[in-house]
Amino acid sequence: MIKRYLTFEKNNGIAPYIWTILCILPFYFIFQSPSTIQIVVGILLTLVFFILYRIAFISKGWPVYLWTLILIGISITASSLFSYVYFAFFLAYFIGNIKDRIAFLTLYFIHLISTSAAINYNIVTHEKLFLQQLPFVIIIWISVILLPFSIHNRKERGQLEEKLEDANKRISELVKAEERQRIARDLHDTLGQKLSLIGLKSDLARRLISKDPEQARMELKDVQQTARTALSEVRKMVSSMRGIRLKDEILRVNQMLDAAQIKFVGEGEFTLTNVSLLTENILSMCLKEAVNNVVKHSGATSCFISIEQSWKETVLTIRDDGLFKGEKEMLIEGHGLIGMKERLEFINGSLELLTKEGTTLIIRVPNDAKLSLKEE
Repeated sequence: MIKRYLTFEKNNGIAPYIWTILCILPFYFIFQSPSTIQIVVGILLTLVFFILYRIAFISKGWPVYLWTLILIGISITASSLFSYVYFAFFLAYFIGNIKDRIAFLTLYFIHLISTSAAINYNIVTHEKLFLQQLPFVIIIWISVILLPFSIHNRKERGQLEEKLEDANKRISELVKAEERQRIARDLHDTLGQKLSLIGLKSDLARRLISKDPEQARMELKDVQQTARTALSEVRKMVSSMRGIRLKDEILRVNQMLDAAQIKFVGEGEFTLTNVSLLTENILSMCLKEAVNNVVKHSGATSCFISIEQSWKETVLTIRDDGLFKGEKEMLIEGHGLIGMKERLEFINGSLELLTKEGTTLIIRVPNDAKLSLKEE
């Protein structure tokens, strides 16, 4: 029981107690009335308000607006007869939950104008009980102004976040489907032909083993060589499917540049945060391709690689002091820049090429701020 109470406290805070006090308060003001008839009317009016308030919350379509207008009328009546303005707080909360923006704004201004008029009326008539609670009345009036917009904007933000989450799930499913198709194509292209060739040569060797043993032995050697080639290609394919961490790719890039006698200069922390495995894998592949270009085409003596992360994006910069060979040669297949752009477009990234004082590639990808611990 205590554990359940503590969980309730943690999830709801003091809000339920505030609402409870606001529900009890009307009866305090009602019983201040001098007439029994007024007390009975006040009790009935309060019960009707809470009943209609509940009905309005579960209604849909145009009845919601009808109940809201009736509730505004009850609130004004309670303010005028019993100096009780706290129903306006309930209505401010309810109006903030209305989804349709035009209806929300219409009811918001009706409620604001009517509540302001009721407050001014009680101030002008110098209602003693009303003036005693003036500081609380001002708080309620400020709530009538601000609370509906606060709740409405929070609801809209929640709906947008749900839509974004659904879109991310659909994208994830599409990525998985595309990856399955790619694996199926790679397996077919890698193993299909070679397994068919192994089957044909095995059948041929079986038929030749009694007629021409030497030819049969040659065919079996081809079978053995084809099987080894297929195994090697499968291993390469599986290796390429594994996620490549940027810090691991930096080590391989350093070795590659060292072998090419190009000085490596690194800057920044190459362990990324708020970046999905897919994004990091694509960054690693782009880095590998860019350094291959430096080694093969630039004639550079040094290569500078930096990584910068902000709350918004990750920026990977690869700069060398070599020669740029021109725009036409940039897009040939050997440079792989088209493939890099296509990979980056898949994760909403961009590629910028600068050719002043050497060649600089600037790769930008947005951060995934909602990356879960499981994905990390």
